[in-house]
Amino acid sequence: MLRKGFVGIFSLFVVAAALAQTDDEVVRRPRRIPRGLALEDVTSLNAVEKGKEFAFARLAYSGGHGWRYGAWTTDAPKADITFIAGIKRLTNLDVRESHLYMPMTSKELFKFPFLYAVEVGYMELSGEDADILREYLLRGGFLVVDDFHGTYEWANFEEQIRKVFPDCKIEEVPLSHPIFHCFFDVEELIQVPGAQMLYSGVTYEKDGYDAHYRGIFDATGRLMVMINFNSDLGDAWEWADVPYYPEKYSSTAYRLGINYIIYSMTH
Repeated sequence: MLRKGFVGIFSLFVVAAALAQTDDEVVRRPRRIPRGLALEDVTSLNAVEKGKEFAFARLAYSGGHGWRYGAWTTDAPKADITFIAGIKRLTNLDVRESHLYMPMTSKELFKFPFLYAVEVGYMELSGEDADILREYLLRGGFLVVDDFHGTYEWANFEEQIRKVFPDCKIEEVPLSHPIFHCFFDVEELIQVPGAQMLYSGVTYEKDGYDAHYRGIFDATGRLMVMINFNSDLGDAWEWADVPYYPEKYSSTAYRLGINYIIYSMTH
C-alpha cells in the first residue's frame, strides 16, 4: 500500500505517464475505432504480445443505436493507451504494452480475467453472451463497467446484467471495502466527470446527479462486477494529458482503476 507522502506526488506521475508517449506514437494510433467494425473483425486490431502478467482488455459488445452504435469503442484507444502507461509507471506489474478488444464470444476471453466495458447503458446481451459472461465471472473473472449515466441508462444496464444473474443483488460498495485500499488508499468516492464538463460546467450527465460505486458479489463474497455509475473514468484517463481537464479527476480515476486491477488479481 502506498504511503500518504508518496500519494501527494501522484499527479506528477500521472502527467509523466501520459506524456511518456511520443508525438509519433500518438500519430500512429487512431484516436477512434471505426464504429461500423463487425464484432467478428474486432480482434484483428489486437497486436500479438504474450507472456505478460496483466493485460487491459476492453469488452466489445453488441448494442447502441444511431450515433451510439458501437458504443463500446468510446474513448478508445487513447483512454486505454494512457491508462496502460500509468499502470506501468505506478506499479511493478509486467503489463502488456498493447490494449485488447475482446468480443464476448472470443475463444481468447477466458485468458484475460479483467474486462473493462463502457457505455453499458446501450449494451445488449444475447442469450449466448449472457451465458458466457456468467461462466466468465463465476470462474474468477472481473468486470468493470463505466461511463453510463442517469435513469434510462441504468435501467438498460440492469436489464442486461439480470440476463447474466437474474436474482443478483446490486449494492453500494462501501468506502471501507478492500477494493478501495488494496494499493492506493482512496479516501473519498467522488464523481469523475466526462469531458463534457469542460463546456457544460457541470460534472453530471442526464439526470445522473450523484455518483454511485456499486457491485455484484459471488457466493463467497468476492466482488465480480464493479459498477461506476454516473462517473466516467475513461474520459479522465483519456484527458489526463490535457492541462484544462482537472488533475483531481484524472488522479482519482487512476487510483480507482489501478485498485480495481490489483483487487482482481488478488481475490
